[in-house]
Amino acid sequence: MFNPRRLFLILVPYSWLFFLFLVPFGIVLKISLSDAALSIPPYTPQFDPEGGWAAIRELFSGFDLENFIWLSEDNLYWKAYLSSVWIALVSVLLTLLVGYPIAYAMARSSEEWRPTLLMLVILPFWTSFLIRVYAWIGILGSNGYLNQLLLWSGVIDEPLVILNTNWAVYIGIVYTYLPFMVLPIYATLEKLDGDLLEAAEDLGCSRFQAFWLVTVPLSRPGIIAGCFLVFIPVVGEFVIPSLLGGSKTLMIGKILWDEFFSNRDWPVASAVAVVLLLILIIPIILFQRQQQRAQEAEQ
Repeated sequence: MFNPRRLFLILVPYSWLFFLFLVPFGIVLKISLSDAALSIPPYTPQFDPEGGWAAIRELFSGFDLENFIWLSEDNLYWKAYLSSVWIALVSVLLTLLVGYPIAYAMARSSEEWRPTLLMLVILPFWTSFLIRVYAWIGILGSNGYLNQLLLWSGVIDEPLVILNTNWAVYIGIVYTYLPFMVLPIYATLEKLDGDLLEAAEDLGCSRFQAFWLVTVPLSRPGIIAGCFLVFIPVVGEFVIPSLLGGSKTLMIGKILWDEFFSNRDWPVASAVAVVLLLILIIPIILFQRQQQRAQEAEQ
């Protein structure tokens, strides 16, 4: 039986994906198969929709992957991809180590304090992302607040060099994306039945054993969701490595920016974006499967 409400509910997300994902991706893919040119825009498309079937036949007869071949031959690009993935993985691990205790403490706190603690976690989102990153420049600089505090307390004798290093990038990423790790883990731990921990302790487990054997496995869906929510945007991060990492930090987001706006090589930049999207498709598919399994388990 035809149900217009159901059709409307289905069309809304699919229309969103079509116009805001597939259409822009098609445009980027078209540019990645084009040739650079001194024009506005700075590329010469190989495919002209007004040419009809003749243009389509010409496109497939002379399919040009020159820009993608260039990415595979230049060490800068694949090193940037590997560096971005590595920085994202380390950032996920650090964010998990910091975020899990916070989520666990929130879930174990009294119910009257949970809304306040939850508000404190999402409070940074009330401020501009760019302003929050700029604030870390004043904190991590040679004359920043962190070095002043360490010098005043006598911990160090000379200022530490933190800004314009990978450590500054990790600090900025962990601070920025910490709520994305805390919230899904907290949502999972909040539903945890406390009787399970009591039963484990009654059966001879210590508190640590009950935590490791009961709490951690049951919070695995939240951990997986948080890891994906941090990993996916961090791989293509541009603002944090540019402001806190400086020129020594190699990430694909900075390469993408330079190709588009400094070199004005839109075809190569589009090819970089396409390859980056293909790299991210794998964790996105895994994340979607994990979400489906979690929903099926709840049903």
